[in-house]
Amino acid sequence: MPESRRESSRAVVHPVRHSRGVQRPARHVRRAGAGRRVARVAAVTAGVLALSGTTGAAALYAQVQGSIEAADVDQYLGDDRPEAVEPDPVDGYAGRPLNILVMGTDVRDGENAALAGETDGMRSDTTLLVHLSADRSRVDVVSVPRDSLVDIPSCTLEDGSTTAPRSDVMFNDAFHIGGGDTENLAAAAACTRLTFEQATGLRTDESVVVKMDGVRDVIDALGGVPMDLPEAMDSPKAGLHVPAGPQTFDGTTALQFLRARTGTGNGLEMGSDLARIERQQQLIDALAAQVQSTDLLTSPGTLMPVLTSVTRSLSISEGLADVRDLAGLALTLRDVDPATLQPVTVPVTEAPQDRNRVVWTAAAQDLWDRLAADRPLTGAADGPTAGATGATGA
Repeated sequence: MPESRRESSRAVVHPVRHSRGVQRPARHVRRAGAGRRVARVAAVTAGVLALSGTTGAAALYAQVQGSIEAADVDQYLGDDRPEAVEPDPVDGYAGRPLNILVMGTDVRDGENAALAGETDGMRSDTTLLVHLSADRSRVDVVSVPRDSLVDIPSCTLEDGSTTAPRSDVMFNDAFHIGGGDTENLAAAAACTRLTFEQATGLRTDESVVVKMDGVRDVIDALGGVPMDLPEAMDSPKAGLHVPAGPQTFDGTTALQFLRARTGTGNGLEMGSDLARIERQQQLIDALAAQVQSTDLLTSPGTLMPVLTSVTRSLSISEGLADVRDLAGLALTLRDVDPATLQPVTVPVTEAPQDRNRVVWTAAAQDLWDRLAADRPLTGAADGPTAGATGATGA
């Protein structure tokens, strides 16, 4: 990384202003699935060959293991020794793109009841697909409107029973349906992932469920997030009361900003979930710039304590659940330019059957095609095979 760029990445962050235009996506032709069928046959064949040698390998392993005499040497070494050198965390998905579905839930357990009041049930009011490019030079974020009408497939509950498929229901119902009576976050995340995958044809690799206190803790761990508001905002329902102009949101204020949908200022008069997504994307932009301005992504020593703290308020799929694995992935993003992070929203239009709901337009397919091909979501796509100059937006 050039020295000039490294210095600029640690500069003081200026509060972020935003204005987003509507952009139109390019279209791509989906390729046939013959390659997938060949891959399946090859995988099955390899599995059979591997299993045929299992018995002999197990016997050999037992024989070798049984001949080793284990000696507890550490008990005699004492503490007066050179400090152990821990290897740097590694990215377990290195060399391939990664799709992470992030769900923000309003479940009111523990401190979350104090933050937003007690209420029954749980929903996923915010859902983002975070796509990391294979070369880790780009992070794409796609917001999925919670009011989108989609089909929800059969989902498996915590007790092993399954739910009935549903048609033309709100996207965020999947989280509530999957959680069931026990409000199991893993099952809720799985149902949301299945719903997303069925609707888009795009596979999700991992998932993260963020509770409200998790959002607060992340922001506070970073020392707040600088914002520059074009006008004062007042949302009694969300507890948000902030002036216009440059300021730094602490974790609680940032959470109120993310949750606010009604009130006055900065689009709150619309009472729209789509307008709220726009504000959430403003904070994502500012947060990305704040992370890059600190030393958080420069070494495991600065990153690990923060991750250890904030992950207590997250429910993370198994592939990312180890803090060192999560740190390894985060450290690969240290050179991503925050200016390249341009969150987009799935293109929607008013649902014909319900003016209070939305349906995805045909332009949404371009999003999924670009993500599947690991191409940029906005602007002209790089490379000779890109063939797209359109863009997508809210």
